[in-house]
Amino acid sequence: MNRNMILIAIVVLVLASLACTVNINLPDLQAKTGPTETDTIYVPLPADTQAIADVSINFGAGNLTLKPGAQDALVDGTAAYNVPDFKPTVTIDGENILIDQGNLEMGGIPNFKNDIINDWNLNLGNSPMSLFIKAGAYLGDYELGGLSIERLNIGDGAAKATLKFSAPNQVQMSSLEYTTGASDVSIEGLANANTTDMTFRSGAGNYTLDFSGELRNNMNVNIESGVSSVTVIIPRGTNAEVITDSGLMTISTKGDWQQSGDTYQLSGDGNTITIHVKMGAGSLKLEVGNSKTK
Repeated sequence: MNRNMILIAIVVLVLASLACTVNINLPDLQAKTGPTETDTIYVPLPADTQAIADVSINFGAGNLTLKPGAQDALVDGTAAYNVPDFKPTVTIDGENILIDQGNLEMGGIPNFKNDIINDWNLNLGNSPMSLFIKAGAYLGDYELGGLSIERLNIGDGAAKATLKFSAPNQVQMSSLEYTTGASDVSIEGLANANTTDMTFRSGAGNYTLDFSGELRNNMNVNIESGVSSVTVIIPRGTNAEVITDSGLMTISTKGDWQQSGDTYQLSGDGNTITIHVKMGAGSLKLEVGNSKTK
């Protein structure tokens, strides 16, 4: 062993020793609460009625609810909070809109207790928009059916979220992307999203993807997940093909699925849903729903 290799070995041993003997104590700070404040959030319709607005929502911890219903506005609603640093801000720059949760400025690791309030209830208008949602550890309740969403991108951390398209999206969506951490997420009415391209990425957790609704075009879906449980529901009478990169996952079917190697198929009529699934481990459940619409 030459001199350089000996020095490297000594450095590795010293670092390993330090890792075992050194404790770093970080302050555990309690977020300071005050009286509950309720702010109105309002974003007017774009001056150019043909423009596609880019709406970005940045949200940390708490409860976030989105649904249709804004009247003569792109976004309206309320934000209730009892931590002053959670006060939301709205920035409008032409067709670019940012609705941002205030920063909780603390010198250590915040300790959130049950008395923290941070609840946003927002209504979305029918004007065309691209919607970008970035959230942390939170509860999310999204109803986006019947809107005009050109593009949807959701990224969150440890979440419990429900996303629904109870009515068809009024424009063709160029892409739908959902990326989440260790979460519990349910998405319903995905055919109503009116997209040809969907990507779902997740860590450990439980996930349900329900493709009920009106399938106006062929739909290509990519699912990438960690050690998790993923349930895919395809309505009866819909053409579907699921292509798996099996890894260590277990696959179970319920309904009239036909298997050929790593490919599972349902026979129907009309357009086709093609799903590529890549999972390192966990379980994939393929089910058949009651009908094409829900």
